[in-house]
Amino acid sequence: MAVRPPTVSLGLSKRARILLIVGVVIVVLVIAASLISQLLVHYWWFQETGYTSVFWTTWRTRGILFAIFGVIAALIVGFNVFLAYRLRPAFRPMTAEQQNLDQYRRILEPRSKLSLIVITLAAFLFGGYAGQAEYKSYLLWANSTPFGVTDPEFGMDVSFYTFELPFWRFVLSFLFVVIAVSLVLAAVVHYLYGGIRLNTPGQRFATGALGHLAVLLGVFVLMKAVGYWFDRYDLLFSTRGKNFDGASAADVNAMLPAKTILAIVAIICAIAFFATLIMKNFAIPAMSLALMVVASLAIGAAYPAIYNRFVVEPNADVEEAQYIERAMDATLAAYGLEDVKYEDYPAEATAEPAAIRADTGTIPHLRLLDPNVISDVVQQQQQVRNIYSFPDKLDIDRYTIDGETTEYIVAVRELDPSNFTERQSNWINQHTVYTHGYGLVAAPANEMDASGLPNFVNSEFEGGLIEVDQPRIYYGELNNEYAIVGNDGGPDREFDRPVGEDGDSEVKTTYDGEGGVPVNNIFSKMVFAINYAETNFVLNDSIGSNSKVIYNRTPRERVEAVAPFITADGDPYPAVIDGRIKWIVDGYTTSDKYPYSAQMSLQETTTDAQTGTGTAALPDETVNYVRNSVKATVDAYDGTVTVYEWDEEDPVLQTWEKVYPGVITPKSDIPEELSAHFRYPEDIFKIQRQLITQYHVTDAGQFYSEDGFWKVASDPNGAQGDQPAYYVRSQLPGEKKSTFKLTSALTAQNKDNLTAYVSAASDPGSYGEITVLTMPPSSNVFGPGQVQSQFKSDETVKTSIRNLGSDGSHIIWGNLLTVPLAGGLLYVEPMYVQGSSNAAYPTMQNILMQYGQEVAIVKTIQEGLDQLFGPGAGDNAQDMPGGTGDTGSSGDPDDSGDGSDNGDTNAGSTPPPGGGSAGGSSSPAVIAANTELQDAIAAYDEAAKAGDYAAMGEAQAKVHEAAKALDEALVADAPADGD
Repeated sequence: MAVRPPTVSLGLSKRARILLIVGVVIVVLVIAASLISQLLVHYWWFQETGYTSVFWTTWRTRGILFAIFGVIAALIVGFNVFLAYRLRPAFRPMTAEQQNLDQYRRILEPRSKLSLIVITLAAFLFGGYAGQAEYKSYLLWANSTPFGVTDPEFGMDVSFYTFELPFWRFVLSFLFVVIAVSLVLAAVVHYLYGGIRLNTPGQRFATGALGHLAVLLGVFVLMKAVGYWFDRYDLLFSTRGKNFDGASAADVNAMLPAKTILAIVAIICAIAFFATLIMKNFAIPAMSLALMVVASLAIGAAYPAIYNRFVVEPNADVEEAQYIERAMDATLAAYGLEDVKYEDYPAEATAEPAAIRADTGTIPHLRLLDPNVISDVVQQQQQVRNIYSFPDKLDIDRYTIDGETTEYIVAVRELDPSNFTERQSNWINQHTVYTHGYGLVAAPANEMDASGLPNFVNSEFEGGLIEVDQPRIYYGELNNEYAIVGNDGGPDREFDRPVGEDGDSEVKTTYDGEGGVPVNNIFSKMVFAINYAETNFVLNDSIGSNSKVIYNRTPRERVEAVAPFITADGDPYPAVIDGRIKWIVDGYTTSDKYPYSAQMSLQETTTDAQTGTGTAALPDETVNYVRNSVKATVDAYDGTVTVYEWDEEDPVLQTWEKVYPGVITPKSDIPEELSAHFRYPEDIFKIQRQLITQYHVTDAGQFYSEDGFWKVASDPNGAQGDQPAYYVRSQLPGEKKSTFKLTSALTAQNKDNLTAYVSAASDPGSYGEITVLTMPPSSNVFGPGQVQSQFKSDETVKTSIRNLGSDGSHIIWGNLLTVPLAGGLLYVEPMYVQGSSNAAYPTMQNILMQYGQEVAIVKTIQEGLDQLFGPGAGDNAQDMPGGTGDTGSSGDPDDSGDGSDNGDTNAGSTPPPGGGSAGGSSSPAVIAANTELQDAIAAYDEAAKAGDYAAMGEAQAKVHEAAKALDEALVADAPADGD
C-alpha cells in the first residue's frame, strides 16, 4: 500500500489571519480611493469645460463593450471547460499515467465549481478589458459615414476599410483567442480526467473528448477561412510594391486568388473536423489540416513570390503601371493634394530696377525677425521677473490696424515654474500665489530699430497697439501645474504683476473667471488631496468656499481631451480676439486605412530642424489619411475650449460628430475676427510637401524609376533635419495681391539645386490653396544650402564676420527665406550677433541677400535691392521700416565701438531704416543722435548685466527715443531726389 507523504501545514494563527485581512482591506481601500479620486477629478474637469457628453459617451461605450465582450469570453470559455468536465469518462484505464493524475483530480474535484467560477471570471475580465480597449473602433463602425469613393479593386466604399473592417478584424481576432484558450483549457480538463490518454495503448481519445475538441478545431479553422477572406481586402494596404503602397501586380494576380483558394480550403478543413462527430476518427481532419498548411505555404507564400520574381520584376515598369496610378490617385485624395496648382517658373535673374521698384506685394513685407532667434531678445527685454518666460520659438500672426495688415511676431508672457528660485519653490507659492502670466508681446516682423532690436508695439504691462482687455494668462504652454485660485472675500493673494517706476511694487488679484473646478467642501478637498497626494488641500486655511482648482492647462491637452478623436498640431499660437487672448490649435483627423494611399509616419515626417524647440512632436503613429478638420480655441484666461468644424467634407469628422453630437461647433459660427487669424498649419504642410516631392510625377513609369523625384531642402545652417517651413507674405505670379503663406523650398533628389517652391495660402478667400512653382529642368538655381555656402564664402561677409566676432561675440544665422520675385528668386537672411557676456542677447547687424549669383551684405532692404538690381530698385522699400543700426564695429552689444572701419565696409555706421548713411559725411545732428543712441544701448547692457529690471526698462525707453531721433535726423540729412 502506498504511503502518502506528510503535508506541510501553512496555517496561520487567528491573530495573523486578522492582521492579514486588515492589511488586504487597507490596500484595497487605498487603491479604490485612488482610482475613484482620479475618476472624479477627470469627470469634474469635463464638467467644468461643459463637455460631460464626451466623458459619458466614452465611458458608457467602454463599459458596454467590457460587459459584452466579457460575457462572450466568459460564456465560451466557461461553457467549454464545463462541457469538458461533463464529458469526462466514467471509467479510466488503470495505468501509471492515470494513477499519477489521480492526486490532481482529488485536489480539483472538491473545488470544481470554484475552479470553474475562477476561470470564467478571469475570462470575463480579460475579454472585457480587450473589448473596451477597442471602443474607438466600435464607435467608428457603429457610426460609419460613406466617403462616396470606391476602391479600384473590389468596388467597396472607402468607409468599409476605414470604419468597418478594423472592427470586424478585432472581433475575429478576439474570437480566435477565445476559441484557442477554450481549446487549450478543454484539452487540459480532458487530459486530467482521462479523456485524453497520451501514454495508453489503443484509443487515445474518449468519444466525448474527441467530438468536443474536433468541434472547437473546426470552429477555429472556420474562423481562419473568414480571416483569409478578410486578407483579400487587406491586400489594398500591401507594401510589396516599389515606391508605392497598396495592392501590387503580384498581390492582385497571385496573392488575391491564393487567399480565395485558402479560404475555400479552410472551409473544407473545418467541415472535415465537424465530420469527426460522425466518423469518430481524427485521420481525415488531420490530413485536411496538413493540406491547409501545405496550401498556405505553397499557394499563400511561394506562388506569389515566384510570380513577383519571374513575371512582375522583369517588366515591373509595365506590370505595375496601373497599380502605381491607383496609388497616385488615392494618395493625392487622402492627403488633400488633388487640387495642387503647378506652375512653371522661369527662375531668371534678369529683373530690371523698375520691375523691383514696382513690386508692392512682396518687398514691403520681407520678414527680418527670426522667431527662433529673437526669443532670447524677448526673454531678456520682456521677462521682467524671473517667474515669467517665453517659448523658445515665437509665433507669427497678422493684425489689421488702421486698415493696414501687418505681420507680427507675437508671444505671451507665461508663468514658468522651472524659473522659480529655491525660496520661491514651495507649495504655497507654486500653487496659490504664482498662478498666471500676464500680457502680450508683439513686434512687426519686418521692422528692426536702429539698435538691431524689435520694435515692440505691445510690451511689458502697459498694453500697446494691439488692444488686450484681459491680459492674464492662466492657460498656456509653459505651465501645467495645478493652481488654487479664488478666496472668500479676503485680501487678494495671487501675484498679478509688478508696478511702479522701480518695479518693486506688486499688484495682487483674485481670479474671477469661469474656469476651474470648485474645491469648496471637505469631500472635494479630500478627493483632490488623494489625487495629488497633497494634504494641504485639507489643511490650508486659504482654500475656502469660493476656491477653485485649475488643472490640465495646456492648449493641446485641453483640445485633445474634449475632442479625443483629433491629433493637435504641435504649434498652438496666441491671438487677440475681441480683446481676449485665445490660443488657436489646429486639429487633424487621421486614419491608416485608406486603400492604396501612401503610409506616412506622423512623427518622422513632421520633425524638422526646429521640432522640440518651442514646438511639440506629433505622436509616433503611421497614417495614410490626414485632414485639418477642426480649428479650436482655448481662452487664455478662463480656459474655455471651442472646437470649430473646418473641413465640412471630411467623412472621418462627420463620423465623429455622430459619436459626440454637440461637441463640434459649425463652421458657419466661426467669428470673422477669429478666421482672420487662421494660419495654414505647419504639421500637415510638412506631410504634404514631403508627398509633393514624389507625387508631382504623373507618369507611372517615371514614378517607378524615381525619375524627377525631389526632396525637402535640408536645414542650411547645419542643424539635423529638414529646413522648417516659413510664414511669409508675398505675391506670386498671377495673384492680384499679396497673401500670408506657409512656404518651403524643395531641391533635387541628389543635389542641392532648387527644383520647386511650394506655398499654402492662409488668408480668408484663398485659404488652403497650394501652389508649386517648378523651376526649369535645365536651370541651375541655387538651393538654400548652396546660398548659405555662398554667403559664408563671400569675402565681404567673411570680413564682416571676423570684425563682428573679434571680441568673442558669436554670429547667429537667422532664417533663410526664399522669395519668388520678378521672375527670379530672392534669398533674404538676417545675421545676428550676440556678445560674450551672460546678459548679452542677439542683435541684428546685417541683412544677407542673394539673387542669381549676386550677394549683398547690407543694413537695409533698400540698400540690398539697390546693390542687387541697380540704383533705384529699392525705392519701394523706403516706406518700409526694414533696417538696423550697427552698435559698433564688433557688433557686440556690450561694446559701443569707435566707429573705425577695420576694413569692413559695413562696420562703424548707423544707417537709417530706409537707407542712406550715417558715415563721416553725416551732419552734426546725425552724429549727436547716433552718439546718444550708443550711450542708451550701453546703459541698457549695463543694467542687464546687473539684473536691474527697472533700469533696463528706463534704458529701453531711451533706446527707442534715441532711435527715433536718429531716424528723424537722417531723414533731414538725406539728399533730395535727383541730387
